[in-house]
Amino acid sequence: MSIEVGSKVQGKVTGITNFGAFVELPEGSTGLVHISEVADNYVKDINEHLKVGDQVEVKVINVEKDGKIGLSIKKAKENPNPQPQRPRHNGPRNNRNDQRNNIKTESFEQKMNRFLKDSEDRLSSLKRNTESKRGGRGARRG
Repeated sequence: MSIEVGSKVQGKVTGITNFGAFVELPEGSTGLVHISEVADNYVKDINEHLKVGDQVEVKVINVEKDGKIGLSIKKAKENPNPQPQRPRHNGPRNNRNDQRNNIKTESFEQKMNRFLKDSEDRLSSLKRNTESKRGGRGARRG
């Protein structure tokens, strides 16, 4: 059986590095499971998930021209329950969040007009705050 992209095979962990694990496949070939392909969640230390000698099921995700084989443990697992969606918040909504959500449907002109208005508002607020701080204390010098 040749190693083909998409196939699932059993293998044995032969080496562990800080960036992944080497797995010996049938027919004596060796592939690499990158640390990001070990588990569905973030893996800080691969040694918490794998040991040399472990039998693992892997999915072949790529075979490069130079013979390097990329493997994935997390893609080999049938995903019976995909990661749950985050629950939506149904309470009172923040107006700023509403504006951010509507940004996606705005045209370029609408985005530019909103930007100009926000910019002018900020500039006038800045001028108001800095003009009141100029002078004001003590008599004028002349």
